[in-house]
Amino acid sequence: MALNSGPRQEEIVGKDVRREDFVGDMGEIKRAISSLKRKDSKIRTLQELIAELHKVFESDHVNIEHVHALMVAYQSNPSEWRKYARFDRYRYTRNLVDEGNGKFNLMILCWGEGHGSAIHDHANAHCFMKMLQGELSEIRFDWPKEGMSEQTSMVEISRSTLHKNEVCYINDSLGLHRVENPSHSDVSVSLHLYCPPFQSCSVFNQQTGQRSKAQVTFWSLFGHRKSKKSEDEEEREPEDN
Repeated sequence: MALNSGPRQEEIVGKDVRREDFVGDMGEIKRAISSLKRKDSKIRTLQELIAELHKVFESDHVNIEHVHALMVAYQSNPSEWRKYARFDRYRYTRNLVDEGNGKFNLMILCWGEGHGSAIHDHANAHCFMKMLQGELSEIRFDWPKEGMSEQTSMVEISRSTLHKNEVCYINDSLGLHRVENPSHSDVSVSLHLYCPPFQSCSVFNQQTGQRSKAQVTFWSLFGHRKSKKSEDEEEREPEDN
């Protein structure tokens, strides 16, 4: 079922999570967030985070603030996520950690020195991004105007830096973005949650606003490198993050 808010959204087929499902009993949600903020209620491991996310997504109604609080509660521990962190010399990589019973995808993205994404949308999905190591720059852009006879440069609307253990959120109603590792000496690692999962998105030319389709692919699955055959079948297109 499609998420149905935000400009120029594309339908996600075969999913049963909608944007309007991200609501709920606010009293219950506030109590959950308050509990998570107590020191004795911190999520201590990555596996605990995954288990809590599965519990949250069992409900027909999920609150984005609750998911955000869960992502904040987990504190980065390299000994837990290192097995998923696979780097490529030439581009950032996307490494699947958990499929979320079809409701969400949890993945670790690895950014080499200076690596960055194209400007992209999120195919009408919710996106949570948490820093595990290093820093990432997030540059947000307004959607290009439709019906323009001339191509124009895309308009930047904000620029921020995400530091270790910080979390940010975006959906298509908030705009487009590009993410990049600003360092030319240090790598960065980030944890991403997408709901619902998607297999393709739109990428945009910053100078012209021209839109094209890109496939979303994984460098590794559950800590294991994809087979050579599947790697060769992937198209080396610009990807989202």
